[in-house]
Amino acid sequence: MNYSPLQQDFCAKDRIYYYKMKNNRSYCIVVDADACPVKSEIIQAGKQFGVPVLMVASHDHQLTDEAGVKVQYVDRSDQSADLYISNYLRKGDILITQDFGLAAIGLAKQAIVLSMRGQVYTDRTIDFLLERRHAHAKHRRGGGKHKGPKAMTNEDKMTFLQTLTTILQNLQELRHN
Repeated sequence: MNYSPLQQDFCAKDRIYYYKMKNNRSYCIVVDADACPVKSEIIQAGKQFGVPVLMVASHDHQLTDEAGVKVQYVDRSDQSADLYISNYLRKGDILITQDFGLAAIGLAKQAIVLSMRGQVYTDRTIDFLLERRHAHAKHRRGGGKHKGPKAMTNEDKMTFLQTLTTILQNLQELRHN
């Protein structure tokens, strides 16, 4: 059977998660929660599958702890949430972030990493995204302008929830096999 590069990445990762689940090591959903528009969807999916959620946010954001959700507040400094997450993250965790640098760290730690729009980051895609971010920053420093991201729609939120649900279902199946 021929697999696309994305499917090949998932197959390789499935073997890693299978090993993890067989050894009864738990995983969690780790969220870069500052300006995250899909917090309620993450909490909903975490509760549905019994997977704990860790929301990491600066003190500027007020989030509430609830069953299955832990909120970790960090300093307001630029990289505090990223540093906390990179130190906390373990192999097999699910990381949700829009930060390509943090996504690259998550992939290096063998986490499943997805954007808040449901894009699954892979080793194959993160290099391109980091290079594009660098090129845009260089363009802006030279006086150029770029449009910001489009506004989050309900369709984007549904796409995210479907992607996260599929990942959690796959991990649950691996745990029971």
